[in-house]
Amino acid sequence: MVKGEMIMKKYQTLLFDVDDTLLDFAAAEALALNLLFESRNISPTKEMEESYKKINQRLWSLFEEGKISRDEVINTRFSLLFKEMDQLVDGVLLEKNYRGYLEEGHQLINGAFELVSALQNHYELYIVTNGVSKTQDRRLRDSGLHPLFKEIFVSEDTGFQKPMKGFFDHVFDRIPNFSPEQALIIGDSLSSDIKGGQLAGLDTCWFNPNAKSNITGILPTYEIHDLNELYTILNLEQR
Repeated sequence: MVKGEMIMKKYQTLLFDVDDTLLDFAAAEALALNLLFESRNISPTKEMEESYKKINQRLWSLFEEGKISRDEVINTRFSLLFKEMDQLVDGVLLEKNYRGYLEEGHQLINGAFELVSALQNHYELYIVTNGVSKTQDRRLRDSGLHPLFKEIFVSEDTGFQKPMKGFFDHVFDRIPNFSPEQALIIGDSLSSDIKGGQLAGLDTCWFNPNAKSNITGILPTYEIHDLNELYTILNLEQR
């Protein structure tokens, strides 16, 4: 069910997040972690995966708040994880290995390819994502989504990250005839996509497939639980 202000605005530009919005990052991450652990002759467990996620989420949150750099996130997360197992490892090397495995993960969220394929005939489509440029580029190309977008904006290339206004200023400056009033950002993260969109003066659509409770105080313009619900917001017939 679509939640939010059901005022049928005429949008011109749609800005899509990537991970857990168009591509199934959870699936790609799980596979990459398993391959990394196995490369070190370690049998992966659910507890190890959960420990990694907690460390990774904490570091990325600090990054979004501008308190640490992207390099600090990716080059320390595995050393911190293995430290919990009383192992001293080269975090930079493990990150490089993990990145190689992660780049192979390009599983699509259900309905994503069909949706974007339909929307490209009606809207100016752009990607706005935090992350590593090489990884996101490879995953988007392998999924078949890359050519459907006018341009791909990745935080590593902009010098800023969502939700920082500087990230969106960078994007807006590079979109011809851009109008914030005619743009909508679609993403799964309240703290990154929705907050960032609000700070930049955009309407926002929170993709919330697991119907998580919103206790943040960050209120999106719309909330959807299935990507196909975007057709309703855009007043388009689903094909």
